[in-house]
Amino acid sequence: PMYYKGWYHFFYQHNPEAAVWGNIVWGHAVSRDLINWFYLPHALVPDHWYDIGGCFTGCATFLQNGSIVMLYTGATKDKVQIINQASPANLSDPLLINWVKSDGNPILVQPPGIGLTEFRDPSTAWLTSTGSWRFTIGTKNNNTGISLMYETKDFSKYTLLDERLHEVPHTGMWECVDLYPVSLTSMNGLDTSVNGPQVKHVLKASIDEQQRDYYAIGSYDIQKDVWTPDDPDVDVGLELRYDYGRFYASRTFYDQKKQRRVLWGYIRETDSEDSDRKKGWACLQAVPREITLDNKTNANVIQWPVKEVETLRSNKKEFSKVKLGAGSIVPLDVGKTAQMDITAEFEIDKNALEGVKGGDVRYNCTTSPGASARGALGPFGLLVLANDDRSEQTAVYFYIAKGTDGNLKTFFCTDQSRSTKATDVRKENYGTKVRMLDDEKLSVRILVDHSIVEAFAQGGRTVITSRIYPTEAIDGTARVFLFNNATGIGVTATSVKIWEMDSSSMKFYPGITTI
Repeated sequence: PMYYKGWYHFFYQHNPEAAVWGNIVWGHAVSRDLINWFYLPHALVPDHWYDIGGCFTGCATFLQNGSIVMLYTGATKDKVQIINQASPANLSDPLLINWVKSDGNPILVQPPGIGLTEFRDPSTAWLTSTGSWRFTIGTKNNNTGISLMYETKDFSKYTLLDERLHEVPHTGMWECVDLYPVSLTSMNGLDTSVNGPQVKHVLKASIDEQQRDYYAIGSYDIQKDVWTPDDPDVDVGLELRYDYGRFYASRTFYDQKKQRRVLWGYIRETDSEDSDRKKGWACLQAVPREITLDNKTNANVIQWPVKEVETLRSNKKEFSKVKLGAGSIVPLDVGKTAQMDITAEFEIDKNALEGVKGGDVRYNCTTSPGASARGALGPFGLLVLANDDRSEQTAVYFYIAKGTDGNLKTFFCTDQSRSTKATDVRKENYGTKVRMLDDEKLSVRILVDHSIVEAFAQGGRTVITSRIYPTEAIDGTARVFLFNNATGIGVTATSVKIWEMDSSSMKFYPGITTI
């Protein structure tokens, strides 16, 4: 992803022939606002020996002279992974429709000791004080995830550096490695090359064996070419994830127009391949998210839907101080729609909270019975994409566990066990513990879009994306409920705001009828 001459550009892996993996090309789309998109002709297709097995992940780098270099992973007919280079054929074209592959491809092959299918996904390059560029490529050695470092002065000759950017044992294959700066003093995003005392660096790796995106906060030493986590116990692959649901292979880019860093990730299917073939498509992109350092903790990132998504809002409904007694379910009169933007805040009866006996601290969102199980302090939250009798529903909820010492742990979860009556779907529960600061209210924002639920807790400190397949709670039959399934406390939804959402536009660019 990148911004160029008034257009946001999005390049994506795509099989134009079927709704299953294979024949991977680079699709290309452009937008003025990150919401409404035009499809353009494919940017890269597998037509040379070095990418005949597919054109896979890469990144764009803007050079100081205004040119653009695209590094990407190619696969040979034997699936050997190598790194290639491409550039726009015409920099004066703001749509960047035509791309030219370098005569020098492949520019990089596996160094000694690296597997032939374990060398991929070059990152955006950053400029050093010496005038050279550096970038990283993901790999592994046995089960140690590794981020290799390369240097170039002119994007024609490349050197593998002795130091590895970072590695973590027992994490497996690192894909789509991303290193970028975040400010300690501002909520603005930073260009990839920025460094200094008021900057931290996020290192993120997509873990192939888990299909999850992990990250950590740390420092990048540009002299030693190494990244070090602030907390070794919260290293890449050990704890923090961008998203605790169906969200993978993400990339960020610096949006110089609005001085922000934007995160893209793709949402994988949870149905069968046969169902994908029948519906004719599979997988989609999450709503673009602005990503910043959490300036309240300095220990995690904050993700939030880009501001432009709010242009789709209409028909706002508000509810205040909705009392939710133990075991209650309250329908919200918002009409019936499957496209919504919801914000909600909750407060708990503090006297009742103090009166609950401690000991329930081993809660686990993924292995628990979900929203139907009753505990002293939860679950409570919202039911979305629900039909009238709630035989189909997707629950987004909080659960509070109280230890014998009186300390509280708050969990943020989604329950998909009743999300559909279809039988060829994995109905998983997602979630994790969410960090709560003193005097913070429990808050959530939920984007609902027919078969996607993106939930953001505590201002985006924890995020869960669900890919679901309702059969009855669809279009004009989908409803919203508040619920409190706790046994020991009452909960008040102090503020609930719900907007209907218009559809974004996705169509061919004028004059283009096929890609």
